[in-house]
Amino acid sequence: MALLEVRDLGKTFGALRALGGVDVTVRARSFHGLIGPNGSGKSTLLKAIAGAHFASEGAIAFDGADITTATPAERAKRGLSLKFQITAILPELSVYDNVLLAVQADQPLWTLLRSKSRAALHDEVLELLERFLLADLATDLAGELSHGQQQWLEIAMAMAVKPKLLLLDEPTGGMSPEERRVTGELLMPIKESCALVIVEHDLDFIKDICDHLTVLDQGQVLDDGTVAEIERSSRVQEVYTTRV
Repeated sequence: MALLEVRDLGKTFGALRALGGVDVTVRARSFHGLIGPNGSGKSTLLKAIAGAHFASEGAIAFDGADITTATPAERAKRGLSLKFQITAILPELSVYDNVLLAVQADQPLWTLLRSKSRAALHDEVLELLERFLLADLATDLAGELSHGQQQWLEIAMAMAVKPKLLLLDEPTGGMSPEERRVTGELLMPIKESCALVIVEHDLDFIKDICDHLTVLDQGQVLDDGTVAEIERSSRVQEVYTTRV
C-alpha cells in the first residue's frame, strides 16, 4: 500500500526550476532512496515532502490525505519526521534531555507544566538511547558527542515521535566507514514500524539498506526501480559515469 504519493511535483526558485514533474511512490514500511548528481533536486524534493519548501505545482498525498498545502507542523502530526543534513541537537543539554524533549513533543501542555512527563517517559527515553547506542552517554552534553554520535542522537530524536515516515537528508555525511556501517545497522530495525526516505551520496550504503531507488537528474526522475533494476539501468550508468 502506498504511504506517500508525490505526483507531477514542481518547485521553482525565481528563474531556477529545481524540480519539474517529479513522481515518487513510497510504500508503507519500505526504505526508499533518492540518489542523483549534485544539484539534481534530491534535498529540494525531501524538503517539499516535509513542508520546508512548498511545491510550486503538483500534489503530495500522505497516508491517504492531501498534504500539498499543509504546514510542517500539520505534516508532523500526521506522522512525518525529518532529519536535515545539519544536526539540530541542543548542545548545552545532556543527551538524555535532548531525547526527552523530543519524546515530550506530543505531550499535552498541562502535563508538561505539572512536570509529570519526565518520570513517566523515562523508560521510553532509555529505550531510544539504547537503540541508538547512546545509553552510556546519557548524562554527557550533546555537544561533546562525536559527529557520528550526534547524527545518531538526532535520528533517535526524530524517531521519538513514532513517525510513520522518516525523512533523512545525508545522515552519513562526514562519518567514518565504521560509523556508516553502524548507522545502517541502527536504521534497519525501524522498518518494523516506519518507512524511510533517504537522500545519500554513499551509493554502497544506500544500496545496502534500501528496497527501492528513485534517481533524479536536473530536477526530474531519470529512473525508478529496485536496487537491481537501477544497477542495470543504462541511463543511470551514463549519468554516474559522465556527471558524478
